[in-house]
Amino acid sequence: MATLSLCMIVKNEEAVLSRCLKSIKDAVDEIIIVDTGSSDATKEIAKKYTDLVYDFKWINNFSAARNFSFSKASKDYIIWLDADDVITKENKTKILDLKNNLSDEDIVMLKYNTAYDENGNAIFSYYRERIINRKSRLVWKGRVHEAIECTGKIIYSDISVNHHSVKTEYSTRNLDIYEQQIADGEPMQPRDTFYYGRELYYHRKYERAIKTLSEFLENKNGWIENNIEACKILSFCYSETNRTDNALKALFNSFAYDSPRAETCCQIGNLFIKQNKYENAIFWFELALTIPKQEAKGAFVDLDSYGYLPCIQLCVCYDKIKQHAKAEEYNLKAGAYRPSSEAYLQNLKYFESLHKNNITE
Repeated sequence: MATLSLCMIVKNEEAVLSRCLKSIKDAVDEIIIVDTGSSDATKEIAKKYTDLVYDFKWINNFSAARNFSFSKASKDYIIWLDADDVITKENKTKILDLKNNLSDEDIVMLKYNTAYDENGNAIFSYYRERIINRKSRLVWKGRVHEAIECTGKIIYSDISVNHHSVKTEYSTRNLDIYEQQIADGEPMQPRDTFYYGRELYYHRKYERAIKTLSEFLENKNGWIENNIEACKILSFCYSETNRTDNALKALFNSFAYDSPRAETCCQIGNLFIKQNKYENAIFWFELALTIPKQEAKGAFVDLDSYGYLPCIQLCVCYDKIKQHAKAEEYNLKAGAYRPSSEAYLQNLKYFESLHKNNITE
């Protein structure tokens, strides 16, 4: 059986650290916690689970901290988590099974779930390089939104890590780090430029985001999935600044990089709904329902876009053009994906009232 080190970097995580460590401790052979300057009880909590607690002076560089944590590992493989991550019992069992089968793999990709529906089911996920062969000596790169270059023997697992943040505000930390990198004159790699543009969008700096992401795409050095995501973010920026034509063009441009994704089709459909062009919207939502998920490509996957979202929006569109039977049909399909959805349940009442008043085709 392969052995497994857990490596974490933490700062002021007293609210969530114990939850994380309880969920994973029985699946790993070593726990390494690197603290980057906590002023709360984080270190005291960490010491309840391991003696391997280290201090690392924070230098606004996540890769430096993660590489330091990896340097302390002594087992065959390393798994990394953030303090607000959780491993379910089912996935802990899968990790234990995986340890029995690991041999010479360099990287094991695990699914990362980051958003959930009203019943706690994951609706947004993507794969991350989660378990690393220590002998492969792979390193983290990037001051923020750090990543390990995926090389060597790579396998994809059905194991999931669940992210459950308790923070209520999105801080400027990541944006500040990128702007310090620019001020320091350190070149931005294509991946850095993409994430910098995304941070600008998150902080509603739309014109700067448009400039940064446009330059990212013009340089033609980005990863396909980042290129597609950049087009989607550009569309959001244009939409927020009332440039619907540009928003649509940005989404159509994404088709130059790969086949259409359901997320993009739904975004196009929503733009047509805003313009009251319901027949146009119907085309794109119906197309979304025919597109398979491409999770293994590493894309950000909005699972609702492959079922629930196009169905609930098709319900709206068909209702707007007075095809109530078709609208009700799609509402029922939406309910099959998310039976506790507020929109689905409200629509049931709406269609019930139509039937009572004989307002149907």
